[in-house]
Amino acid sequence: MKLTISVIKADIGSVGGHTKPSARMMAAVEGEVAKAIDNGLLIDGFVRHTGDDIAIIMTHTRGEGSSEVHQFAWKTFLAATAVAKTSGLYGAGQDLLVDAPSGNVRGAGPAVAELSFDHSLSGARPAESFMVFAADKCGPGAYNLPLYLAFADPMYCAGLMLPPMIKGFRFPYHRYGQHGRRQRDRTRCARGRLPHCGAASRQRALRH
Repeated sequence: MKLTISVIKADIGSVGGHTKPSARMMAAVEGEVAKAIDNGLLIDGFVRHTGDDIAIIMTHTRGEGSSEVHQFAWKTFLAATAVAKTSGLYGAGQDLLVDAPSGNVRGAGPAVAELSFDHSLSGARPAESFMVFAADKCGPGAYNLPLYLAFADPMYCAGLMLPPMIKGFRFPYHRYGQHGRRQRDRTRCARGRLPHCGAASRQRALRH
């Protein structure tokens, strides 16, 4: 079975400026996710917010870029936008509507991250844990340190001391400076690179 993890997030309104969505907005999204699980669209779902961004974390078997899953998220965000408008909240529908009352860029659309992998329900299989980084009001360099700690520091990941992982990982990254952006291909983010990983405004890890 091919299992897909989809994370779709949007800023669709918040209490008193760019702070957090209301409890009624969160309840509206959670209710729609529960319905989608009951009718078989999703296997499971989890709703959370970071700042004023609401994220829907979903598992399903419909693959990446599924129109059904994406339309579900879009309609769910519209439903929560209606709640925000009824409550008179700030920036209702900000990421969905070009005429949303907000001082930020509007109508940019929800952000999406998806990952698919083979998932067997029988027999032993390797660990399939995953982590979702959610952030608001920051640049992509904010992820440098947690990525380094997770994949390059044995004090956080003891598995790095085991023979199969002793060589560690390589990290492609963008370096920003006086000459603009340069991509360094497959550069090892070991102790020698730690000071650069900490320069969040100049170095941005892309993936491991």
